Amino acid sequence: MKLVIVSHKPCWYCESSPTKCATDGGFPYQTQAVSELFDETVVAVPVESNGNREGEIHLTGHHLSITPLRVPAGRGIWRKMAMAPWLFLSLNTLLREIRRADAVCALIPGDIGTFGLILALALRKPLFTRYCGNWLVQRTVTERFLHWVMERTAGGRNVMLATGGADEPPSRRNPNVRWIFASTMGRTELEACATIRHFQDDGHLRLIIACRQEPGKGTDLVIRSLPLVLRKYAGTMLDVVGDGSALAGLKRLAGELGLGERVIFHGKVDHAGVIRLMQRADLFCYPTASEGFPKVVVEALACGLPVITTRVSVLPKLMAGGCGLLLEGASAESIAKAIEACVSDPQTYEAMSAKAVETAQGLSLERWRDSLERELTRAWGPLACKA
Repeated sequence: MKLVIVSHKPCWYCESSPTKCATDGGFPYQTQAVSELFDETVVAVPVESNGNREGEIHLTGHHLSITPLRVPAGRGIWRKMAMAPWLFLSLNTLLREIRRADAVCALIPGDIGTFGLILALALRKPLFTRYCGNWLVQRTVTERFLHWVMERTAGGRNVMLATGGADEPPSRRNPNVRWIFASTMGRTELEACATIRHFQDDGHLRLIIACRQEPGKGTDLVIRSLPLVLRKYAGTMLDVVGDGSALAGLKRLAGELGLGERVIFHGKVDHAGVIRLMQRADLFCYPTASEGFPKVVVEALACGLPVITTRVSVLPKLMAGGCGLLLEGASAESIAKAIEACVSDPQTYEAMSAKAVETAQGLSLERWRDSLERELTRAWGPLACKA
């Protein structure tokens, strides 16, 4: 079976890559895992000549090739306005690849993935759609439209999966919309990272938050909690990992609070670098306001870090085993209290760390791939020819 994956994920040309393309984040890991299920996989994505090569990861996989699409112009409202001419110039390429494929994978929300979804439905192709944002919150007309489409079309040859997890199914209207978790760490890496931590109260404490630094992620609250934490743990440091539109304001905030030497801003860091930073930390703080399935939390758990986070999306389910603390309300005061609660008793901290490692072990990339294979095989039959 031949699959075409349609996504808006920015990619760039890379001569050292087997496919001559590279990107960053979790997309290349999951794409490689998906390709292992099929005889052939084509990835239709926007490819530019020179991308941001920080954290570069080759796009590779089993019989995987890249169909480059034009890079849409602009951002925000300007990108939306540019999508009509983009579609006019790219439609033939998308139609060609979808017609040639036996099945389509559309990654949404995202403009290009949405076009892939619509074209697959129009051409009556077996369709696998993965909603990668926060399924439980629809803020825009596009998100509400995508929910409506998924709920109306899920079932039969249309496999509709929402990234996340809860005791209740994603949709009351259509039980064929199902949850799926997310991961970028294989079993080998999970085992290599697995370390049960022991905290020694010598006044030193290392905190970390890693994410796209945007409003609502809670990095500002973690920074504001530091003066309170420093009253008891005078050697506290905070690593802030990731770039984004809020980064400049966060740096100003740290300066205004006199925390210039206590907060280290690392900017964009590749996967291996994030893991190294987590391995030297004591706690992962993540008071986010909205999530789908935050893979970075799995990475923190894999490193044995107890996690302090919010009751958002799948996070209560991840924390249910006792691998961290859930905030009843995200504030500087509640974060500071949770930090102290995690490290004040060495046995409690060690138990949280052990549970963190155990939880992450069940969320491997291989298990994610196998879960996906079960869903697709149920709908489509065998995915690949057996050698």
